[in-house]
This record gives sequence, C-alpha cells and structure tokens, in this order.
Amino acid sequence: MPEGPSVRKFHHLISPFVGQQVVKVGGSIKKLNSATFQSLWLQDTQVHGKELFLRFDPDEETGSLGNNPLPEPLEKKEEAGDQKQTFGVRANEFSRAKKPNKRGDWKDPIPRLVLHFGGGGFLAFYNCQMSWRSSPVLRPTSDILSEKFHRGRALEALGQEQPVCYTLLDQRYFSGLGNIIKNEALYRAGIHPLSLGSLLSPPQLEILVDQVVGFSAHWLQGKMQGTQQHTEIYQKEQCPAGHQVMKEAFGPPGGFQRLTWWCPQCQPRLPPDEPEQVQLS
Repeated sequence: MPEGPSVRKFHHLISPFVGQQVVKVGGSIKKLNSATFQSLWLQDTQVHGKELFLRFDPDEETGSLGNNPLPEPLEKKEEAGDQKQTFGVRANEFSRAKKPNKRGDWKDPIPRLVLHFGGGGFLAFYNCQMSWRSSPVLRPTSDILSEKFHRGRALEALGQEQPVCYTLLDQRYFSGLGNIIKNEALYRAGIHPLSLGSLLSPPQLEILVDQVVGFSAHWLQGKMQGTQQHTEIYQKEQCPAGHQVMKEAFGPPGGFQRLTWWCPQCQPRLPPDEPEQVQLS
C-alpha cells in the first residue's frame, strides 16, 4: 500500500480534473461496473492518510455530498505475476514496462480503471482496490501530513507500554505512516523498533514525532519535484555509520508482521535484553 506522500501526489494529479465530466470509461476492473462512471461529474477529491476519495455526481451543479456514493480509497494490492506491478494514478499517460518479464515479454501494465474526461485528458488507476462508499468521515488530526495533525495525541499514543514500531503503524494516530516512514523515523531518532514507548523519555518521543513529520514532508516535497527519496536504513545492509543492519519481521501478537530494518549500535533497545541474533540479507 502506498504511504501518505505518494497518496498526496496522486491527489495532486487528480485535482485538475475536478469539475469535468467522464465521457469514456475503460480498464480491467470487474468488481465495479465501469459503465457506472459514464457521464458522471468529478466534483471533489480528498486525501486522508493512505486513503484517496473521489466524489462523483450525476449533475454538474450538485453542490453537496448528500448520499452520493464515493469510490473507496486507492490501496496497493499484493504484487502478482513475475513482474513488479505498477500502482497508483497516472494523469494523461499510461504506465510502460521498464523491463521484460521472465518470459522476455515487454508487456505494459494494464490499468484497472481509465476515466476519460470532457476536457480531453484522462486518469489511469493501477493495481488498486476500489468500491463505492458513502460520505467518508475524515479525521485530519491523525494525518501526519495535515496541518491539523494532533501532535499531543500522537505523543500520548507512543508512550504506551508496547513497542513503538507497533504504535507508529496504527493509523488511528499516524494516518499515512507506512513501513518506509516507520523504519526511517526510528533510525533517525536513534530508537530501537522494539523499545517500549513507556520507557522512552519525553524528549525522545518528541524527536521521534519530529522525524516522522519531517521525513514525510521531505518525501512529499521530493514527490512533487520528481526526485527520489533517499533512505538511510530501509532495505540497507549497512547504516550510514557503516554498521551492519539487522532485519526481522515485527508486529503485535496475532497481527500483521512488517519487515523492520535497524542498527543495533545506533538504535539501542530499551530495556536491553538478549543480544540481537537475527540478520537477514
């Protein structure tokens, strides 16, 4: 699933189409009847964390949400086949194959939905899940890229007696934060992913939130400028200080386990316990 900065970039691409009518529909999607979009007007688009909402109305003059349906947020699906799949949104262009698959074929990714608009442009949606939804309830106070992000609530959540790497991925407090941001923020704050939040000092928690917000904002800025985000620990074998990086899947009991990269030297664990033993390359 794309993280907050990527979804904000998708929102930026869609915004110029607001106020235009869908005149032609294509794509491979089966769950939705693509013909439903025909002649609808794109009235609004909103972003919240990892969720992207598009509001369609049958009438250009409709000015309120009412009970009109909304497509569900765009979400990345699991990779399938023998080539990494494109995900997200493209405006006025289709994704092209960057390398051949295992059979040697240069096959372009197939968009799930293509919306052509009266203004002459089109949007292509790739490898995402969509469904109709009633008016969403948005809570910008939990969105790490929102001006209304509630820092105090985030700090309170991080102070719980559980590993901070679990709390960071809790979308109730850190909407838009994904695995890349989690790894980078923890490394840059010098905090071990399994350190209990209740054992971290207030200044440490403050620094961690600073890194979450700062890294996310910088990543978004790079997205808008077309530059690639530099990572210091995510998917690395060595940290910037030259230490060997450890990798293991962490997650709450019975919950989703996410791969985590960390440096035992730069990110000491609190409380200290048995030596780290697992290293995967």
